Formats: sequence, structure tokens, C-alpha cells
Amino acid sequence: MQKVTKEVYLKWYEDMLFWRKFEDKLAAAYIQQKVRGFLHLYNGQEAVLAGALHAMDLTKDKMITAYRNHVQPIGMGVDPKRVMAELFGKATGTSQGLGGSMHIFSKEHRFYGGHGIVGGQIPLGAGIAFGDKYHGVDGVTLCCFGDGAARQGSLHETFNLAMLWKLPVVFVCENNGYAMGTSVERTANHTEIWKLGKGYEMPCGPVDGMNPVKVAEAFDEAIKRARRGDGPTFLELKTYRYRGHSMSDAQHYRTKEEVEEYKKIDPITQVKDVILEKKYATEDDIKVIDKRVKALVSECEKFADESPYPEKNVMYDAVYEQEDYPFIQHKI
Repeated sequence: MQKVTKEVYLKWYEDMLFWRKFEDKLAAAYIQQKVRGFLHLYNGQEAVLAGALHAMDLTKDKMITAYRNHVQPIGMGVDPKRVMAELFGKATGTSQGLGGSMHIFSKEHRFYGGHGIVGGQIPLGAGIAFGDKYHGVDGVTLCCFGDGAARQGSLHETFNLAMLWKLPVVFVCENNGYAMGTSVERTANHTEIWKLGKGYEMPCGPVDGMNPVKVAEAFDEAIKRARRGDGPTFLELKTYRYRGHSMSDAQHYRTKEEVEEYKKIDPITQVKDVILEKKYATEDDIKVIDKRVKALVSECEKFADESPYPEKNVMYDAVYEQEDYPFIQHKI
């Protein structure tokens, strides 16, 4: 793994702050009805992505995740203006405004969604890894899902085949404590989700998902194992989300005090503290970064606001039509 240098810490701070402010802007836009449908925000979980990206080779590694999926493609190289435009339903979006919040996608940057079906991305992630192995591509797939998806039967079927075929995939459970509004303790008789890997003799373990250094170290080991042909790893990233499951979540299942307690170990604050402690930057330098982030978020919103909505016919361009389908009788 690349050394965690001054430059890495400064990049982590700016990236994570941008992701946080980008999502905060989306929350405001949702209230203004510029973003419609569901909106699932990543606030609090940024260290998982920051650490993962540090360990990945973005020229060949891939990622697939669930519907909390706005900042991951940005981290992998997608233009954030296009991501915001997609959420605004605009023609300049990553899917011409047809995918929306839950379905950000970029083949060019090897980000394969954005999936609304709980756990639906787990077998797909293994399938992407199978494709790489079959075609001799030296890439590793990170397959991310939440603690709720860990209860899906598809996970067990996928774990079995991934181990049997030694697929180059890292399974990542981002355990933020709640599947929608249901705590981990209420969904199973075990709370250490990572131990599910033991049933398949899959290397597995828990990771501090609020610390990007710990995350990067765990991903580095898992990615190296996959790349040398030794098969998958299952990591449980213990993290926390500061906002609700989605914007419609009243959050009656937890107290404000609990949220505030987790904010004491906010990944952005942790990284900022290291930067100041090690004198990687001054408070004035931090303010310059903060100002740059604010300007970029405003630029993204302006781009999305000013972009046109897609033409109606674009909707039909993505629908398969077979005119000679055998079971349809056309009236003459």
C-alpha cells in the first residue's frame, strides 16, 4: 500500500469534506423538490470510501454498491457535476437523467451502480469478478452492501461460489448500525456480521470504518489477496450514518444523543486533527480548502440547475422492442 503521507491526509480531508458538503447540498435540493424520489445520504461513512480508494488501482479495479451511491463514483473519477445533474433528472447526468438517485453508473470509470434491490448487487459483484478471472483481467471488484443486505439469501449463495471459484472480489459490509430503521441486534442472533465469512472458510474480519487509515490497511491486504489469485475476503466496516436511512426517515429508532456521540469520532474531524497535530497544514490552509470545496459544490448545483431536462423520446431509446415477438397479435 502507498504510504499515508501528508499529501494523502490533505487529499482525504478535501475529498471527504467535498463528499459531505455535496450530500448536504443534495439534502437541501431535495427539500426544494429539485431531487425527487428517494435520497439516501452517506454522511458519516466517508472514511470507508477514502480508505478503499487509497488501496485500489483505479486503472483496473471496480466497485459496485447499493443505493447510497452518489460519492463513490465521484471518488472513482466521475465528474461530480454530472452526478448532481443525474440526481436533478437532467440530460447532462450520468444516465441522461433516467437513473436518478439510486442508480448512478459509469462503465468508463468502472463503477457499476447504484442498485435499488437490497442485496441485489452481491451476486452481480461476484459476476463482475468472474468476468475478470475468465478474461484474464488483473482487476479486483469491491462489492459493497449494508448490514440489512447481509441477511439476504443471495449473500450465502454468492459467498459459496466466490470461494469455490476463488474469485477476485472483496465483499464489504458497511455496517452503519441500522437496516433502514431496524438495529443489527433485532435482525439476527449474532451482531458480528463478519463472522458469516467463517462458514465458507473465507478470510474475514471487522474494521474501524470511521478511520481511513485502518480502512486502507484492511482493503490493501484483501485486494492483494484477490489479485494474486487467493480468492475473496469479507470485511465488516463498522461505521455510522448521521442522517436517516433516506430523507423520509423520521429516525424514531435512535436518540439525538447517540448521533452526537458518534460525531465525536467523525472521520473528517479525525483526519483534520492529524493534519493540524502533525503540522501538515495550518488553520488558514484548512480554510482555503473549505472555501475551494464550497465553490465546487456551488458549481455542481449551478450546472445541474442550468442543464436541460431530457427529451421524452430518450425514455424509449432505452426500451427493448421486438416487432415480430411471437405472442403479440398486431391489429391490421
